[in-house]
Amino acid sequence: MKTLLLSLILTLAPVLPAIAQDWAIDGLDAVGFLESGRPVPGRGDISTLWKGQVWHFASEENRSRFEADPRSFAPAFGGLCPVALAEGRQVAGDPRHFLIIGNRLYLVGSGRAARKLQQAPRDILARAQERWDQ
Repeated sequence: MKTLLLSLILTLAPVLPAIAQDWAIDGLDAVGFLESGRPVPGRGDISTLWKGQVWHFASEENRSRFEADPRSFAPAFGGLCPVALAEGRQVAGDPRHFLIIGNRLYLVGSGRAARKLQQAPRDILARAQERWDQ
């Protein structure tokens, strides 16, 4: 039995990182960000698939809310950093660095980018939106 279990673990081990790469916002609860203003870990047993990624949630209620209107909870600009996007670059946002502006979640690439966005949100978001629409 131990040999079978070890064999199964060794067979699945290379697959697990690939599965985790399909986790939206590093497995954090998108609804939780907006409700609490902070990163909330999602649970592995409460998830849904949207746009090719697995979205995790802290509660069944949060999953239901997301499934009813995912675009309201998913990070703006597909999770790209709006500061980099405004500068003409596509850089993935980091869930450790985020801002909530006008009830939208923005993932930014760094603490420095977060400060820039806080200083001039209208200008940066307008330029990012122009680049996003192209």
